[in-house]
Amino acid sequence: MTDTLKEEFWDRIEDIRTGMLGTDNARAVPMSHYADKDANVLWFITATGTDLAKTAQTGASAEYVVISDDEHLYARIDGKVQAVTDPAKLEELWSAVADAWFEDGRTDDDIQLVRMDLSEAEVWATGGSVSFIYGIAKAHITDEKPDMGQHGTIRF
Repeated sequence: MTDTLKEEFWDRIEDIRTGMLGTDNARAVPMSHYADKDANVLWFITATGTDLAKTAQTGASAEYVVISDDEHLYARIDGKVQAVTDPAKLEELWSAVADAWFEDGRTDDDIQLVRMDLSEAEVWATGGSVSFIYGIAKAHITDEKPDMGQHGTIRF
């Protein structure tokens, strides 16, 4: 099941745009991520003066929490963050969302690219609200626990 859950995780997280990212020394804040399945990495674009950018300079442990009713994915993702200077990667990741935050676009001096190398994640991948309602109704009729989808810990 873990390999199946890992595939579900990557398939669904690519369609999710936001979560809450925090580190040992920085409170969790809403962030947009960019998924890189091949490298087991999530990328973030932030401003240099943020707590996230400062703690990424130290290679801090991080936790990213994703809750998506649209993609039916709920996850707590652990890893380490590091500040990265890579103009080619920044250009690859740049989007209208990132552009809205920086006055001079991707050439803004205030940009900090952050890489989160994933170590593990506790993941719930469900069938959504219709599946949930069906599972609850069925449980009341059969006295069996409802099937709420896949749940487990995956390692990267």
